[in-house]
Amino acid sequence: MPVYMVDRDLPGIKMEQLAAAQKAAIELSQKMTAQGKKVRYIRSAFVPGEAHCMCFFEASNPEVVKELNETAKIPFKRIVEAMDLTPK
Repeated sequence: MPVYMVDRDLPGIKMEQLAAAQKAAIELSQKMTAQGKKVRYIRSAFVPGEAHCMCFFEASNPEVVKELNETAKIPFKRIVEAMDLTPK
């Protein structure tokens, strides 16, 4: 399945808010997958000095990733297909 990067600017976010958003994304991805909309949260990277966050999801299409983020009320700038270069 393709990997999508969700690009976020999160000025003023606190670490506990970031952790809660991550938890919400994980739980909602599991719920959506159980309902037949396959989406998997992979990981996130946060740059505190810029309040910039990049979250990675595996899904069949970007619309599922968009639905997850909108439902979880996690703001984002864009969703783009990305290549996961994590060593196996």
